Amino acid sequence: MKAPVSAPVSRRDFIERSGRYAAVSALAGVALPRVHAAHSDLIRVALVGCGGRGTGAATQALSTTSGPIKLTVMADVFPARLAASLDRLVKNPQVGAQVDVPEERRFLGLEAYKAAMDALRPGDIVILATPPAFRWVHFSYAIAKGLHVFMEKPVTVDGPTSKRMLVLGEEASRKNLKVGVGLMCRHCRGRGELAQRIKDGQLGEILLLRAYRMHGPIGFFASPPKPEGISDLMYQIQRFHSFMWSGGGCYSDFYIHNIDECCWMKGEWPVKAQSVGGRHYRGDSVDQNFDSYSTEYTFADGTKLYMEGRCITGCVNDHSSTAHGTKGMAVVSEKGHFPSLARIYKGHTKDPAALAWAFPQPEKTPYQIEWDELVGAIRADRPYNEVKRGVEASLVTSMGRMSAHTGQVITFDQMLNCEHEFAPGLDSLTADSPAPLQPGPDGKYPVPRPGIETKREY
Repeated sequence: MKAPVSAPVSRRDFIERSGRYAAVSALAGVALPRVHAAHSDLIRVALVGCGGRGTGAATQALSTTSGPIKLTVMADVFPARLAASLDRLVKNPQVGAQVDVPEERRFLGLEAYKAAMDALRPGDIVILATPPAFRWVHFSYAIAKGLHVFMEKPVTVDGPTSKRMLVLGEEASRKNLKVGVGLMCRHCRGRGELAQRIKDGQLGEILLLRAYRMHGPIGFFASPPKPEGISDLMYQIQRFHSFMWSGGGCYSDFYIHNIDECCWMKGEWPVKAQSVGGRHYRGDSVDQNFDSYSTEYTFADGTKLYMEGRCITGCVNDHSSTAHGTKGMAVVSEKGHFPSLARIYKGHTKDPAALAWAFPQPEKTPYQIEWDELVGAIRADRPYNEVKRGVEASLVTSMGRMSAHTGQVITFDQMLNCEHEFAPGLDSLTADSPAPLQPGPDGKYPVPRPGIETKREY
């Protein structure tokens, strides 16, 4: 049954409600019964969504050292993807011995998530690494089954599902379930110390933040015409970076980390976004993405965050985030997600002579830290629920995307209350259902038309 979507709310109301959700989470480990038994109990893990990130998450889950843990169930809609993931995990010398997924616990199809979670006990963990469109559906079932959850980012791609996920996050806290969200940069020790130093005033007042994710096409950024032998629905699920309903497009999937880490440094979320973007050398591509995006996010005090994204071969590459303050400049990340190489300079250039602080190297990967902390919280029964922050980061990312695709300034309130749910009814979707996005007579899917389609993205 679909979780309710609340009436329109303002950013102020949203933040106030978020504080109440956090308060519920803070009481979760104290007032409610434990859903996992003794410290030494074996935790069983189910992987729902066996792509590269799901396989990586399973590897990190099995690499935790706080107690016995095994991968016992896997589910996907594509047989080859499940088989490849299992083969990779079994052959991993570090975790292969902890993989116990016989054929009877390998489930396929759009309903496979239910069978996978049914094979666990309350207090076990399910990894939700399918395209984000399905996050609220799978999270609802996990809560009903009493399972702890690790879900990949983004957790939402539009306003209605953002509201729905907030309600589900509150329900998870009431049930004392621990929930991790794959915004691993928030677990980075270097970024964490930098955020504290900025809060302590070492950078002065923040004047400007800059974020870049510019590289050639990766993942399923672009998609050629659908081949024979696969339905539109399965094609759009398989190549989820290409389609707004299934993955939020490249903007939501690729840029959320840079946006999230910059907002962390600022200590708040922006109130509005103004973006431009366009498609260039696309040939016969049928995806919905722009090749380049440029977004000006504005915070309540007028401070700006500029997010620059591009997926074009042969151009300058840059994957970094930087904060500028009245006392100098901080590198939040320099060459991708890990290592952060976080540091502070007294000026606004990377002059070695002006280096004021640098986080010691080497750094521990935040991909593993987030799992250590989630499993540690489960075993010690500590409060742990990242849903609220995951929704906020996803919503702010969607603000920038919607601004580019409509050509309008999009506020936090507008994004939160936008009524365009990209794929309603996913809780009743079957393999025979029509795809949420239908192609035109030429086989191409609708693309954003800034200035023409101004109330919705396509």
